[in-house]
Amino acid sequence: MNVRTSRKFGIAAAGVVLSATAVLGTQTVAQAQDSVSAPRYQPEMVRALAASLGVSEAAAVDRLDRQDAQQDRLDGLRKRGIADDGAFFDAVGNLTVNAADAADAARIEKAGLDARSSARGQDELDKVKAELDAAARERTPSGVTAWSVDLAADKVVVKVNNSRGAGAKAFLAEAAKHGSAVKVVRDQEKLQPQAAIYPGSKMTINSGSGYCSVGYGARDQSGRQYLVTAGHCVANLPTLRYDGTAFAKGTKTRYALGTRSVDMGIATINSGHSITTSVGTWGQAGTVAVKGSSRASSGAALCKSGATTGWTCGKVSSYNNTVTYTDPNGGPDTVVSGLASSSVCTEGGDSGGAYISGNQAQGMTSGGPIGQQCSGVNSRGSSYFQPLDDTLRYYGLTLNTN
Repeated sequence: MNVRTSRKFGIAAAGVVLSATAVLGTQTVAQAQDSVSAPRYQPEMVRALAASLGVSEAAAVDRLDRQDAQQDRLDGLRKRGIADDGAFFDAVGNLTVNAADAADAARIEKAGLDARSSARGQDELDKVKAELDAAARERTPSGVTAWSVDLAADKVVVKVNNSRGAGAKAFLAEAAKHGSAVKVVRDQEKLQPQAAIYPGSKMTINSGSGYCSVGYGARDQSGRQYLVTAGHCVANLPTLRYDGTAFAKGTKTRYALGTRSVDMGIATINSGHSITTSVGTWGQAGTVAVKGSSRASSGAALCKSGATTGWTCGKVSSYNNTVTYTDPNGGPDTVVSGLASSSVCTEGGDSGGAYISGNQAQGMTSGGPIGQQCSGVNSRGSSYFQPLDDTLRYYGLTLNTN
């Protein structure tokens, strides 16, 4: 399927900047800034910390203050030559320092910090960890999910999902050589990269070379997350990958080669991944926040983000288009209805990419003229896109907005 993309149409707002003296009289800018005391910590961080700890925001701020004060005292001790072997905060926010000897322990406690004499300490644990890293370079320990220094436990912790593979067995044998310095924790969850993916990004189909572009994120009534895309991008309900990592699985589509179709489909987002609520513009205009999905009228300015042509712009031409798509692989033609047309230029691989007008999401690239070539934000061309509002309505989804 040959598809093209567009670029975001940006409207620059002209503003008037008044001089500081005109606004503030004889008060200087510095005095004005000093008159408003900025919060010590970002409010969003305080709220998130309070929620995660199950305490009030005031208690969260107090913990941050105590943490900073203790860290400052430790930094001061280090500047005065204390030879600590690592430090860590405990569950209630008290800093414990591994003391090298009794004299250093006394200095640490005099500064109001907790001191302890550890069996190993930071340096020895780092050496054990480095040896395990070397073992992993020789043979990938598939089934071993992570290994790290746990300073509070005074051990290197190895987390295992499946120890039956040859690589895992060899790794665990190497870990066992370090005796009690290593703790093995089994039945751990498998790990994978977690990606927040911009609409318009490249997504590959299964493990092949074919690709489409990322559309919009949406959710159902239970909160399950979906990618809304062109139906032909998920025609065989494939695994979708971003930067090599599977992030979604095709779930439903209304497109089938050689039959009367509608080019809409959805994919279930894998746990740990997400579609951002801002459209990427491939370096042309930063990112564009998605505020809603109100349909733009014919003639409205429109831009699209896609993996082949990046950010291209034009206008909405018309709605309720029916087209006949030619299969580039020699298969049967497919009649597709319900599309919108535009003067946005797209090419193959832009399919599924995000169309936006202002801050309102409009749809996903469906197709365009075979052999069309795009260059530049406002390059001339044409394309068809699947309206987003129709897709959300059909599948009973709510668009994720910024």
